[in-house]
Amino acid sequence: QVQLAESGGGLVQAGASLRLSCAAPERTISTYGMAWFRQAPGKEREFVSASNWNGGATYYADSVKGRFTISRDNVANTLYLQMNSLKPEDTAVYYCAARPPDCSGPGCYTVGGMDYWGKGTLVTVSS
Repeated sequence: QVQLAESGGGLVQAGASLRLSCAAPERTISTYGMAWFRQAPGKEREFVSASNWNGGATYYADSVKGRFTISRDNVANTLYLQMNSLKPEDTAVYYCAARPPDCSGPGCYTVGGMDYWGKGTLVTVSS
């Protein structure tokens, strides 16, 4: 079991930046593929970004490419999402998730493919 806890969400204006964190205080994440998803009101949860176990391979949704950066610190057991140039359409609850390293490539990081989830952190971007 991997317990994940997101933090760093908040209310910001369009164009601002936020950095989300996802901590796993009770177990190492160093062997897990990690990802960020988001869910806007009335919409399905969608993929945002993912990192393989060592950060050597990262993936992004087209909607955030060039604005968001995923990174991880396996010593600190923490996953990050740096979000720049935020837009109102980025408003959502952001979730981090983990899966074992038994799959490689962006196709592994789907809602159904992740084994563990945090409870989410709300990001609201005003226009």
